[in-house]
Amino acid sequence: MGEDQRPPRYGAPWDREELILAFDLYCRIPFANTKAGNPLVVELARLLGRSPAGVARKLGNFGSLDPALRKRQIGGLPHTGDLDRAVWREFHSNWSELVLQASQLRERRIQEVGQSAETLRSGPTETLASRKVRVGQDFFREAVLSAYDERCCVTGLRIRECLIASHIVPWSLAEEGRADPHNGLCLSATFDRLFDRGFMTVDTDLRVVLAASLREGLDRRGRQLVGVYHGRPIAPPRRFAPSPVRLEWHRQKVFRGQ
Repeated sequence: MGEDQRPPRYGAPWDREELILAFDLYCRIPFANTKAGNPLVVELARLLGRSPAGVARKLGNFGSLDPALRKRQIGGLPHTGDLDRAVWREFHSNWSELVLQASQLRERRIQEVGQSAETLRSGPTETLASRKVRVGQDFFREAVLSAYDERCCVTGLRIRECLIASHIVPWSLAEEGRADPHNGLCLSATFDRLFDRGFMTVDTDLRVVLAASLREGLDRRGRQLVGVYHGRPIAPPRRFAPSPVRLEWHRQKVFRGQ
């Protein structure tokens, strides 16, 4: 039997490396999608030599540790272990390290089961620095979009190709926030540009605020497509709520309405 056809490790204890990969996946997909039939769950199960049901159960264990789920009265699955809790504590506020370690572990597992190098999504000339940037961007986008159910938090648009995981504090200015999904909003391309250029922000009550200079210059069609959202609340994420400190930074340093 080849390495890529290893039998599932039914009942085998989870080790730290496996838990890091499971936690990485937990952050990337909506909790409602942590099912055995999810292709991403199936893929991780194959890499770990476990059953998809076993991986789904472990994602459920992480769900029981998630305060965002408890706030929504979703309990996850009980019977978490000490190592589950240790991995949660280690990485839940250390996103860059999670991304780095999970990426390295995943690439090693892929090589072990004999997948093609193409699956790694890194070319032969890619530098370590550029690979770290890429995997960080991938994690940030997937975590932010999943938190908002792949909908623009302003308009509700649900076309994945038109959605952007917008950094509240820009990537270039805050290395510690580059992979942190609490530093993100899921926005359509139009509102991402308005947010980035300071024509839009979010207030302390999580309502959309458009700069007066923008609103005054809108024509009738612009008011229908953009201006109508001024004062409306954004759709709250199911987890990874936007950081109030970073939103305040955006209001003070970027927004043109002060």
